[in-house]
Order: sequence, then structure tokens, then C-alpha cells
Amino acid sequence: MSGGSGGGSSAPGRFADYFVICGLDTETGLEPDELSGENFEQTPLRRTFKSKVLARYPENVEWNPFDQDAVGMLCMPKGLAFKTQADSREPQFHSFIITREDGSRTFGFSLTFFEEVTSKQICSAMQTLYHMHNAEYDILHTPPTNDKDSCSGAGDCNGTSVSKLQRFNSYDISRDTLYVSKCICLITPMSFMKACKKVLEQLHQAVTSPQPPPLPLESYIYNILYEVPLPPAGRSLKFSGVYGPIICQRPSTSELPLFDFPVKEVFELLGVENVVQLFTCALLEFQILLYSQHYQRLMTVAETITALMFPFQWQHVYVPILPASLLHFLDAPVPYLMGLHSNGLDDRSKLELPQEANLCFVDVDNHFIELPEDLPQFPNKLEFIQEISEILMAFGIPPEGNLHCSESASKMKSLRACDLVSDKRNGNIAGSPLNSYELLKENETIARLQALVKRTGVSLEKLGVREETSSKKDLKIQCDEEEFKIYQLNIQIREVFANRFTQMFADYEVFVIQPSQDKESWFTNREQMQNFDKASFLSDQPEPYLPFLSRFLETQMFASFIDNKIMCHDEDDKDPVLRVFDSRVDKIRLLNVRTPTLRTSMYQKCTTADEAEKSIELRLAKIDHTAVHPHLLDMKIGQGKYELGFFPKLQSDVLSTGPASNKWTKRNAPAQWRRKDRQKQHTEHLRLDNDQREKYIQEARNLGSTIRQPKLSNLSPSVIAQTNWKFVEGLLKECRNKTKRMLVEKMGREAVELGHGEVNITGVEENTLIASLCDLLERIWSHGLQVKQGKSALWSHLLHYLENRQRKTTSGSFSTSGILLDSERRKSDTSPAMSPLRISLIQDMRHIQNISEIKTDVGKARAWVRLSMEKKLLSRHLKQLLSDHELTKKLYKRYAFLRCDDEKEQFLYHLLSFNAVDYFCFTNVFTTILIPYHILIVPSKKLGGSMFTANPWICISGELGETGVLQIPRNILEMTFECQNLGKLTTVQIGHDNSGLYAKWLVEYVMVRNEITGHTYKFPCGRWLGKGMDDGSLERILVGELLTSHTEVDERQCRTPPLQQSPSMIRRFVTISPNNKPKLNTGQIQEAIGEAVNGIVKHFHKPEKERGSLTLLLCGESGLVSALEQVFQHGFKSPRLFKNVFIWDFLEKAQTYYETLEQNEMVPEENWQTRARNFCRFITAINNTPRNIGKDGKFQMLVCLGARDHLLHHWIALLADCPITAQMYEDIALIKDHTLVNSLIRVLQTLQEFNITLEASLVKGIDI
Repeated sequence: MSGGSGGGSSAPGRFADYFVICGLDTETGLEPDELSGENFEQTPLRRTFKSKVLARYPENVEWNPFDQDAVGMLCMPKGLAFKTQADSREPQFHSFIITREDGSRTFGFSLTFFEEVTSKQICSAMQTLYHMHNAEYDILHTPPTNDKDSCSGAGDCNGTSVSKLQRFNSYDISRDTLYVSKCICLITPMSFMKACKKVLEQLHQAVTSPQPPPLPLESYIYNILYEVPLPPAGRSLKFSGVYGPIICQRPSTSELPLFDFPVKEVFELLGVENVVQLFTCALLEFQILLYSQHYQRLMTVAETITALMFPFQWQHVYVPILPASLLHFLDAPVPYLMGLHSNGLDDRSKLELPQEANLCFVDVDNHFIELPEDLPQFPNKLEFIQEISEILMAFGIPPEGNLHCSESASKMKSLRACDLVSDKRNGNIAGSPLNSYELLKENETIARLQALVKRTGVSLEKLGVREETSSKKDLKIQCDEEEFKIYQLNIQIREVFANRFTQMFADYEVFVIQPSQDKESWFTNREQMQNFDKASFLSDQPEPYLPFLSRFLETQMFASFIDNKIMCHDEDDKDPVLRVFDSRVDKIRLLNVRTPTLRTSMYQKCTTADEAEKSIELRLAKIDHTAVHPHLLDMKIGQGKYELGFFPKLQSDVLSTGPASNKWTKRNAPAQWRRKDRQKQHTEHLRLDNDQREKYIQEARNLGSTIRQPKLSNLSPSVIAQTNWKFVEGLLKECRNKTKRMLVEKMGREAVELGHGEVNITGVEENTLIASLCDLLERIWSHGLQVKQGKSALWSHLLHYLENRQRKTTSGSFSTSGILLDSERRKSDTSPAMSPLRISLIQDMRHIQNISEIKTDVGKARAWVRLSMEKKLLSRHLKQLLSDHELTKKLYKRYAFLRCDDEKEQFLYHLLSFNAVDYFCFTNVFTTILIPYHILIVPSKKLGGSMFTANPWICISGELGETGVLQIPRNILEMTFECQNLGKLTTVQIGHDNSGLYAKWLVEYVMVRNEITGHTYKFPCGRWLGKGMDDGSLERILVGELLTSHTEVDERQCRTPPLQQSPSMIRRFVTISPNNKPKLNTGQIQEAIGEAVNGIVKHFHKPEKERGSLTLLLCGESGLVSALEQVFQHGFKSPRLFKNVFIWDFLEKAQTYYETLEQNEMVPEENWQTRARNFCRFITAINNTPRNIGKDGKFQMLVCLGARDHLLHHWIALLADCPITAQMYEDIALIKDHTLVNSLIRVLQTLQEFNITLEASLVKGIDI
């Protein structure tokens, strides 16, 4: 974050560390800067030449060693520029940042201006270059003679007229004056941008104004380097420039950190909507590329976005100004925030960006932003935008930004700014009654805001432009009004952003998992440890926040924030940022004693802005410290000569060392300041005394990011190779951590260890993890890419692969990937089973291509990854894709990740571990697509199924819908049909119309396979369908279970169809007829009931998105129906040998008994009567259903309905007392044992609190 101070603890707290001059070194002459792009097509004046650091004062300071390469590159990122008297030569200011190895930062501020070239050699060299250029140009382009000159200019024309161009792009030593760029620069430990800008501008003004400055320039530079201190935290400081006083102020340790760039400019350039979207991308650690012609704009946008993230800090590559020679860095397969300089001529389409799948591209000058796909909404985005807009409008800034911030309008703007300053009603230019709100009324953003405002009940009409605040009259502020406005707007906007996080994470401390072991061992196992209980935190959040929050909790910045929290236990050694944040959170929690507001998505506006603004105002009104004035130095006579228009060569002897004793500390600083300074260094400087802790924090920082900033040095191929090697290692590490994290989440192991019982992963969370895996794959696939095609590197590789295969398969040599021909299979093995699905990468691609809902390449790649994950083929498919070495060589550079064999192998191995768990990440996401389903019905071989004469039908239900009744052609046992995605399959209803002579059918089981994902479900039956057979059922409801596929079987291509499991695994279902069920004792039965009810209770305790199939818990093998069946079966008298008696017969008898009681009016109490009536009503309704369900099917229906309406325990009580029970059960029966019945009733009562919804297939044809 800006404001993080840079120096070590030995730094003497000076305002500036170095004063640097860069420019043309006349000794070495003109050196073309090849790295800055294609130089030679340009006319020589437009080419870039190498700049050198000409001087720096002092030579070196030990707390901030001078980095010559970095400073040289960043002061003049495009090298030297030449111009003639015909060009405009406005001085340009820009700031930059140097990030050291350890993550600490130094700030640079540079002013670039043009000086006349006095060296004759340089001028004649330029003339020579022109002669060469023109000669080459004539050879290449031989246009008609007359307009040769204008043509030569057209190449880099800036929209100027032809006559001008002829002057612009030529240089004639006899008639033109040559100018070259030079730059003066301050390197400082803290980012006081406004103050440094004034210092440099006044120095430049001293050189260009007709009168020489009051003192030699050395005096002023000496003053800023050695005599001006850094203002301590919470203080303000005034010092003297060449022409006027300069003021800077620094926030106290309880305020938001120092930030000195104008937020206003960012909102004017991009507009609120875009800023919030860019902010969201930064928080989710996408790659962000800023693009502008102005270095200062790049810096302002980058610094603003990272400052607004408070209390979080950007943890990855951060290069707001990417020097032209480092363009290969855009290849970096890690999250980055970089700024790229545009020359103002090429449009976006000319940019060759290696990867765009998760890139946020911001064209700063054109108010345009390109977002990565499926970016989640920032929580309460509309209200948030509304709150920011109100502040902007109060300052007269249109929320949608100034679309005319572009070049042509800049003059216009400076004019308006002066108007506004002189006009006290600010905003009403030239006294017209039009206030800025009126101007905005036509605008669409405002229309949207107003609609929102009507809902929230705030009125925009009252939103006038800010009146001058009353306090202004009492306090005389030392800086000009415009500057104070910038301070005000900055702090207000920053407070609104900070408030979002204090609200969102108000109770974050509760979820921090404090390590059980000591710090040392915690640190060594840091990667395995979860430091934050994400699942519990998310379960407390409002639904709309989840897509954003679940991804945000996975970021490096969040992990580092929590690590910091764990490392700093006591207040004293807390990270300053953390201390400020925690104190704010505490305030909120005091206010929010009514905690329910934490759960709702109530929008709480920011209330801290005024207080923060006040403290700034007080500092500016009463300056705490004034530095020593510049004074004459002890210089030799004749030194410090003044020459108009030239920045002099300064006297290094006087500037190289500071005063022997540091006067200002003794003179002006009372003891408490010095003490405060020590504390400040203790908290702010990165190198703390406590080395141990330092090591931790530092490593914690480096855990996720291998490289913070490219080394700005000579870029030999070896340096580039080394950087890329670091990337490859980083990618592999990230892949290892991601797969591990996903598996652990999926298996819920760490949740259990943390004492949360069985916490399952939420749908949102799973989607987040899979999305981040897709991002990682895209980054890996775009590392070292030779030629980029389309936005997704992975999909483009797949398409190339597909094309290659198609070329090779002209002769039909395709059947390499596991096809089993039906005819040959049938002979060898007689058990009916589906022919296995072919494993084919290309087939899976075709499935994705056929889904019309997916429009983009990035979308297709993601869908393909999801499908491969669900089929447990991701590792195998990617291995196959990469086995085409020729193709990989053609597409990737030597250093690419995909061409590092060992790393690639390890990476595929990590992905292989996903096969250990079941994902439904394709089925659950693409819910509306059409899917072919393949059905296989297996009748019993024992009893001639071939004689069966009736017409069968089937109906399949899943979590997302059902097929409706499908008629099956007679004697056809296998068929495929297409319907909209059913989700995970739950039940199959199967039956027949009882027609023909032999309408009896014994079905073993039914199999249904999703032909895209390959998921196969088995629905065991093992019962008859037919009148007079078994329980007389013509239709049955079968509950299915997903079969686990044995991928390794397919790989061996063996003959046994992989979809049939060993018999021990075929689960016995409820519907197997009663007499061949094992008899259980009462203890086992009670246990079974307990298990079944427990399963249902657990089901409802899971978040909605992760619940499995309730049908399975009710009607599955160890479900509630089966358990209750055991209860009623226990001690049941079976009268005759050959006749089965079913539980349903008993229930019907009980019903008759109660009905006769009613007629004889021998009714005990009221309560009992309603129970009996209810019981009879349900039995009658089930008996009257038009469906042909057998007796066991009816029992199943009764139990399901009883569970739904919370009546089961009443019915058990009722039946236990019924005389019929006495007749039909032996004395040892469970239902006759009062203690057992009472405990059974108690267990069933626990189901009362749940709202059980039954699947439609279970209760079709019953309307109770």
C-alpha cells in the first residue's frame, strides 16, 4: 500500500533520500535503445535512445541503496526523446515506485523537460541518421515525386496537417534547433506526491525564468536532502521551495495510511461503475493491465485502486509503469497489476497480449474497461455506487466520469478549473444558475441511481453541490482551496471504501483459527494449515454476497491479512494497518449490538468521513513543524553559475554529505517527538527489531507470490530465463496447493478436525475453487505462448489438437481410444450391461461445442474443464493433449511451463488426485442444456422375460426435473433419448399396462447413463410387476444410486463391462419381498431407526446447496421406510405357509377397526380421535390412488406422507394400542413392548422440526 514507509530502522527520517539527474550522456553519444520496441521504421526524431543517470546526490545512503538500473528505467521509461523547435515541449511530471526484494518500497518523483542540445557531435549524428533514414525510405517507398515528404510523415502523424508534418519529421542542422529530454528526480521513503511535484516544478522554474533564483540551486537541493525531516505520524510540516512554501501532512497511526494521489482524477477518467468493477477485479487478484499515454495516470490509477483496498494489500507483481524493455513480462502467468504506456497511435487491437482469459484491461484515456468473464458482483454494488456518486456530485464531479477527459479537452478543463476556483459557489460556472446536478440529470447512470434512490428513500434533489463548511471560517487553512478539496474528496471516498470492509468483516476475528502449536512449527506447516474458517464465515453471509466473498476468501491478500492477524497477538506488535482496521471493527460491533443486521444485507453507510476530514483540516490549519530555510552553502567562488534554460551541473562536493551534526533534530524536536519517531519506525518500517517475527511476516508475504517486481536491470537472456524458471516453479507450487485445498474441502476432512462435525463444501465454494482452477490452467497454458489465437490459450490448444487429429484420421485410424464393438462383446459375455462409453478427449470437446448456450472461447474451455473433472478424466485428457509433442513445440517457447517435462509430469500427477472425489461441477452448472440419456432394463434371466406381453413404460426423475412417462417399445430393453438436464438422478418409476396373456415381469434392475458426463445410476428392483404376483404391483418406484466408475478398467480395455459391480455391492432395497429379508433383533432394529432418522436430521443441517437426495434417505436401502418395515415385521405372525401377509394387510385391518369404532361412537378422547381419523384418511387415499402400486409400494407411500406431515409418531402410538396388533403379532414383538415403542416415538418426534418436501414421483396421484 502506498505510504508503507521504505527505509530501515537506521533511516534518519529525512524527507528525501536522493536527488537524481538523468539524460543524455554526451561522452557516449547516441545509443539506440533496442529494447524499447521497433525503432528503425520510425524517423530518427521519433526513435528512443538510451538515457543515463548523469548525477545523484548523495552518492549512497546505507538505509536505501541506490538502484541505478531501476531509477534510470523508471525516470525515463521510454529513454531519451528528441524534438525540434517545431514540437511542443511541455515538462511532464510522473511518479514511480521501486519494490525491493523484501517487498518494501521506495517512491520516485520525476519531472522531464527539454533542453537544447549544445554538443555539435550529437547534432551532426542526428543529421547523419536522417540522411540514412531518407535514403532507405526512398528505396522502400517510391511514391510520386511531389508528395514524398508528406508521405514520410503519415506513418507517425498525430492528426496534424501535412505542411506541419514536413517540418516535424525532418531535422536540418542548418535551420533547426535540436532539443533532448532531461529529467530531475527525487527518491523518497514516503509518497508525498504533491509536495515533491512542487519542489521539482519550482526547481525547473528557477532554471527557465529570466531572473536567476534568490540562492544557487545547490542550496535548495541541500535543504530538501539534509534539512527537511519527514513529518512524524499525525503531524504537518512546512518547508521552503525556491519560490514558495510547501506543505505536507501525514496521517496519525489511528487514521487511514498516507495516500497522496488525487482520487478525483481516477473517477473522472473511468467513472464510478468502471472503478468499482476494476476494484472488484483487483480484490479477486485477476491480472490487471492499465493502458495510457500518461505515466502519471497509470501511477494514479494503480496507487488509488491499491489504496482503496485497505485493510488488504496487493500481494503480487506490482509494476504501475512497465518500462518498454520489460514487455515480455506481460507473459507472467501470475496475478499482476501493471501499467503499459501507449503511444497514442495504436488502438487496443494492435496489442498482442499473451493471455486474456482472466485479464482486466483498462484503457484509461478512453474511459474503457474490458472485464474477465463471470466476474461476480461486489456486495451491495448499487448502494455502494450510489454512496460514492453522492460524494462525487457534492464535489461537482459527474459519477460517470468526464468522457471528454481525453487530450483535446485538457485545455478546456484547466480553464474550467480556474473558473471554479475563483467562483465561491463552485460548480456554477460564470454565475449561471445551472448547478452540476442539472447537468447530470440527462445521464443514464443517474437515471439508474434515481430508480435505486426511490427504493431507498433518499432524494437526489436535495443533493446540492457542497456549500463551504462552517468550520472553514474559523480555521485558516495553509494550503490553497483546490488542494484542500482534493484532501477532502480523497478522505471521503477512502472512508466509504474502507467502511465496506469494516461492515463486511465486522466479526472476522471469530473465524480466525488460532494455531494450536507454537509459532515456529505453525510456520513450517503454514501451507497445510487453514487459518480461517471459511465455511462457517460464509454460512453467516447473505446469499447475494456469496459469489464474491467465496472467491475473495481464496485470495493471497486475504490469507496474508489473516496471517498477519495470527502473528500479531498483542496490541504493540500489531501491523499498523491491522491496528487501524481492528479499532474500526470494534466500534462497529459496539454499535451493532443488534447482531441480526450482520446476517441481512442491510446497507450501512459510512459515518467516519467527517471525523477523518476534521483531523486533516486541523493539521493543515496549525502547522506542527517548519523546516530550516535554504541558506547559502560554503561554495567556492564562481560555482553555482546560472545559465538560462539549462539545468546546471551541480557541485557534488557540497551535496555529497549532509551537515555534520543533525541540527534540526536537536533544535526543533522535543523529546516526545523523538520517542514517537522511534515508535513509528518500530511499527512502520518493515525491518523490525524482532527478527524472528520479521522472518515470519516476510515469508508469509512470499508464500503465494514468487515475484513481486521484475528485476529492473540489464535483460540478458539468462535473466529472462531465470525469471521464467521462477514462474514455472511458482505455477507448480500453486497447482499443488490448489489441488490439495480442493480435495481437503471436498472430503471435508479439515472441517472435521476443526470440530465442525461433518461440514460439507458449499456449492458456491466449490464453484469458486473450480473457477480458480480454470484460471490457473489458463495461466499455465498461456505461459510462453508463441502465437496467441482467441482469448483462451487452453481452448486454442485443444482446437489445434482437434485439427491435427482430423487430418490424421482420414484413413479411419481413430478407434484407438477404447471403443468396444457391440457384436463382439455380446458373444464373450452374456450378462446384459451397457457397452462402456468411449473415453475420448475429442468427443468431450464436441459435446461442449454443441452447447449453444456457451458463446466464448474462455467459456468453452471452462466448460470442458468442468466436464473432464466430473468424468475424472482431466489429468488423462491433458496428458493426451500434451502427448502431441510436435504441436506443443510449435505453439510454445522453450521456457514455457508446458515444455518443462518434470514440472509438467508433476502437474498432471497433482490433477490426477481429483479422481479420488466426485464432482458434479458440469451437471450442476449447465442446468438447461439437452442431454442424451441411455436406459438399460435388465429382467431376470431365470423366469423367461421373453414371454412378457404387456407394454412397459418408464419415468426418470432427477434433482432438476423429470422426463414424464416414456413408453418402451415391447421387447426392447435398451434405448437412448434426449431431454433437458435432470441433474443427479434420484428415482425411476417403472410399470406396465397389464395387457396380453403374460403380463408378469420380473425386473432385476434398471441402469440409466448420462451420455455426456458418463454418470451411470443403478436402480435395483428384484421384484415382480404383475397382478397376483408378489404384492400385486403393476408399477414400482426405484431409488437409484450413482455407480463409481472404474477408470482403470477402461484403460486396460478388458472385456468385462466396468459398469457392473460385484454382487456384494448390489444393495438390497426395501422392495425385496418380506420373507426373504434377514430377521433382525430389537437392538438392531432400534439402531436402524436411529441411523435413518439421524441421516435425515443431518441432511437438514447442511446448507441447502449441498444436501444430497432426501429420497434415498427415506426409501433407500437403510432409509426410514426400510427401518420402519423392520419394526412392523418383527414378531409378525405369518398364518399360512404359502400365503404372504403384508404389513399393508395389517394396516388395512387396523383402519377397518377404527372406522367401526367411529360408527359405534365408542370414542375415547378427542386427541386420539383426530389421530385415528387422520390415519384412516391416509390409508383410504392411498388405496384409492389410480396408480397400480402394490402393497409394499403403498406402505412406502404412507411412511413418506407421514414423515412429510409429522404424523409418524402419532400413528405408532395409535397402532401400539390397537387390539388388531394383539391378534396379528406375537408377544415378543417390538410393537408390543411399551418401553421400546416409547423410545421409537421419541426418535421419530425429532423429525417434527423439519420441513420435508417429497419428490413428485413418490406421491403422484395423491392429493392430501
